[in-house]
Amino acid sequence: MLVTLMIPPVAITLGALVRNEALTASDFAGFATIALSLVILDGRVLRRRRSFHPHVPALPLGNSAWEAGMPLYETAADWHAAPHRRVALFGMSGLGKTYISDMLRRSRGWFHYSVDYRIGTRYMGEHIVDHFKREAMKNTVLADMLRRDAIYIASNISFANLSPLSSYLGKPGDHARGGIPFEEYRRRQAQHREAEIAALLDAPRFVKKAGEIYGYPNFVCDTGGSICEVVDASNPDNPVMTALSDAMLPVWIKGDAAHADELARRFDADPKPMYYRPQDLEANRLAYLAEIGCTENDIDPDAFIRWCFRRLLGERQSRYAAMAEWGVTVDASDIAAVRSAAEFEALIASALP
Repeated sequence: MLVTLMIPPVAITLGALVRNEALTASDFAGFATIALSLVILDGRVLRRRRSFHPHVPALPLGNSAWEAGMPLYETAADWHAAPHRRVALFGMSGLGKTYISDMLRRSRGWFHYSVDYRIGTRYMGEHIVDHFKREAMKNTVLADMLRRDAIYIASNISFANLSPLSSYLGKPGDHARGGIPFEEYRRRQAQHREAEIAALLDAPRFVKKAGEIYGYPNFVCDTGGSICEVVDASNPDNPVMTALSDAMLPVWIKGDAAHADELARRFDADPKPMYYRPQDLEANRLAYLAEIGCTENDIDPDAFIRWCFRRLLGERQSRYAAMAEWGVTVDASDIAAVRSAAEFEALIASALP
């Protein structure tokens, strides 16, 4: 449009030059008027174009919740009437977050965003592969092959298999029993904290990508169990909770005492690395050393994280409860009974006023 409007004054000027005619002051005044009009029009057009491409997708007309910073779905009626369903599932690992997310993804109407997968690929992928290479360099044959660039080492992390990330995080304690020094453990924990916050802040951007690129109207954010360790839910201005609650509905999958016992039993059978707040890790280290009566280098890695997990269950429960103030709560037993996307949507509606 702007190029078309510029054609007349340019054509007049070129014609005058070809005919060797002089342009009058009134001619230049006319050109100035046209230029001023174009500047004004250009600003209006650009503003209009920007309104069509906001940073995050807007809610339907007539619903100003997004713009006002209000909850995305204040009532069950809002949830049912919305052209989209967007949720962020959180709670202890093993209570159904990934189960539900995978089921929703297979229903073909939902985009599944895994925070742990994002951490292990986008933000910690290089750390993980470097860790594998360091281990491979301890083997003479593999070391020679790596130096010759004859083999390729990569992480095969997936939504269902996060063991490469767990392997890198490791467990602190006796090296002979698979442990790593506490100093190195703290360094990797700090890397994970930074990566988890970044991956959580990426989620709203993926809401937009899911719709614009793949055409998914619905979105499920499958968060890691340690989300409550990297946010301060009591702070109304917490950047992570604000970003998530503006773009989707936080949903706490809450377990009871029986669930806690079952999670502890599973963890005892297969202890896995976890993330701890720095102050909690230090408190646990000192308490464990005092209770067991050993040195830091003699700690049994599996025994230590089993001991920490029991303490962590109670601490995280209160932190999840604070996060639930930003959204809704559903029981883990109800989640376990869900068999379809429709049943899940009905369960969320029942948790809304």
